[in-house]
Amino acid sequence: MPKAVILTRYGPPDFLVWKEVPMPEPQAGQVRIRVKAAGVSPTDPKIRRGDLKAVFPLPAGAVLGFEAAGVVDALGPGVSGVVEGDEVAWLLPGLGGYGEYALASSWTAKPPNVSWSEAAALPSSAEAAVGILKQLAVAKGETLLVLGAAGSVGVIAMQLAVRQGVTVIGAASPRDHELVRELGGIPVGYGPGLSDRVRAISPSVDAVLDAAGKGQLPDAITLAGGPARVMTLADEHAAGLGVALSAPTPDRAPEAVDQTMPLLASGALRLRHQRRLPMAKAAEAHRLLEGGQVHEKLVLDAP
Repeated sequence: MPKAVILTRYGPPDFLVWKEVPMPEPQAGQVRIRVKAAGVSPTDPKIRRGDLKAVFPLPAGAVLGFEAAGVVDALGPGVSGVVEGDEVAWLLPGLGGYGEYALASSWTAKPPNVSWSEAAALPSSAEAAVGILKQLAVAKGETLLVLGAAGSVGVIAMQLAVRQGVTVIGAASPRDHELVRELGGIPVGYGPGLSDRVRAISPSVDAVLDAAGKGQLPDAITLAGGPARVMTLADEHAAGLGVALSAPTPDRAPEAVDQTMPLLASGALRLRHQRRLPMAKAAEAHRLLEGGQVHEKLVLDAP
């Protein structure tokens, strides 16, 4: 029998257990994929703890994981355009990536020169970056402030915005300032005085993408002249400040992986570096992520 990382119940990382599960069978419109690697999203620990159970209620024995990459293993009825043996990446509409096998109803071909870890690290971050840029309606000639510019979402959003002719100011830790410059952004530091540092670069900004959730929304609102074009992926205080919280939905950016995978393959898009762990050590990955000291995108390698 195949194995997967099972969440036995809401709680600490130790409640993630590597164990045998039934083989999933693809239904109409689905494919079954032999997973090679799965990305670990910052949202995953929140789901595991039960912080988001109003949005993601999980039964006991659920398998986490929004994004993965692997080899098509079986086709459900009515599936066309793909054959067994095709290498693909996908963003799951629910969960299920932390396992040796997973089901998907949409997928994107993985180019040969894109590694398994890169392919697994792309889908969730690309969907968030493309989706929030679309929601903010960022346009050529505007100035965008990205909070968390060196994170998995920020790195992609910054590059896509620069490609659109947008001036990007990227807030990041000092060690990441050179990376922000390399990707076409103008780096600034976090913390007290953020507004003054941004204004020294630009008198105002047209929109703010907060991918970090580090409590800088008041500065963002001031810089943008109000909350209308400020959006966050991570700040739990957003509603109280009148800021929209952008969450993944089926229609936020369904084209994101198809749009960004060719850019990744051509070298026109860079991702945050990946740190790889065996899938059986998913609990350790969650501890590392919650510890706040990991500077890479965490990826789980399937056996």
